[in-house]
Amino acid sequence: MHRKKIQKILESHPIRASAPCRIDMGGTLDISTFHYPLRHLNPCTVNIAVDLRTEVSLHPFTAGKIKVTSKGFKSAEFKADAAPFNHPLGLIFAVAAYFRIHGVHIMIDSASPPRSALGGSSSAAVALIRGIATLLPELGDFFFSKPRTALLAHAIESSVAGVPCGLQDQLAAVYGGVNAWYWRSDPGSGVPYQKVSLVSKRHHRDLERHLLLAYCGIPHESKSVNSVWIRQFLSAKYRTLWEQVVGLTHDFEKAVMKQEYQKAAQIIAVETALRRKMTPFVLDEIGRRLVSSAERESCGARFTGAGGGGCIWSIGEAEAVKRLKPQWEHILSRRRGARLLEVKIDSAGVLSGG
Repeated sequence: MHRKKIQKILESHPIRASAPCRIDMGGTLDISTFHYPLRHLNPCTVNIAVDLRTEVSLHPFTAGKIKVTSKGFKSAEFKADAAPFNHPLGLIFAVAAYFRIHGVHIMIDSASPPRSALGGSSSAAVALIRGIATLLPELGDFFFSKPRTALLAHAIESSVAGVPCGLQDQLAAVYGGVNAWYWRSDPGSGVPYQKVSLVSKRHHRDLERHLLLAYCGIPHESKSVNSVWIRQFLSAKYRTLWEQVVGLTHDFEKAVMKQEYQKAAQIIAVETALRRKMTPFVLDEIGRRLVSSAERESCGARFTGAGGGGCIWSIGEAEAVKRLKPQWEHILSRRRGARLLEVKIDSAGVLSGG
């Protein structure tokens, strides 16, 4: 891209794009380490895009340099050809490197807490790609499609993460909505996923009455938990439990589609118990209290993403969720920074504009 044209565009107006985060069931199955060997079971992941959006804005900066500012992280500035990808903001620098852009200040503003296990880093990458892509038509290039945006964000993240990465975060960020994602294990079949919509937009508000979302007040580190699951799976440990997780995710998909929220709660409770058997540390003390209180009210609760901190979400009948809410507020009040997060389902996915 021609440097002077980019600078002129950004000086006239910042480029902005945003993408939602997600809560999920059946995460980890979106990692090829798992879904390739389990392909005979037709594995899927269910996620719900939530309107805790990550906004990325592009501003003019010193030629030859890139600066990234993001809530919860120390601002970082590097020469474009020397930006480290193993930095806490390395994914953002890696996306910038892919497009060979410089002279840009990338500002990230997320409505979700930093490192909350809601897929915020992936949604930031998706938003950044879409933001940069809005420059391309003005420069005679083409605009990215939704599949291309999701797959490129995943490919770049996988290239710098140092561990296998799943695809569900990028898909929720790009498409929004309430979906089951089936993982295709044939490299020649086109896009490696199939999207199945579970709840229509007109029923999103009703589903929101059946959900709670809590931030536990401490950041998560997905690599640590995912690495344990991957090592276990590669060594053939707990594979039968992962087969059960596949079946439970299918059952959860059907329950949500049929609006059987009590059944969905029971399924979530069983899946969380299986995950805790494999990795007892996946829930901290606050997380354990939240899960136990949810189950006492006949709700199900599980961690988002790979757990190990971050967020816990719950599903159940609307009246049960209503009773659970003050209990969760009381539990969360014991830790500074812990709090309930508003659950509004995002139906738009990634958005961009000047």
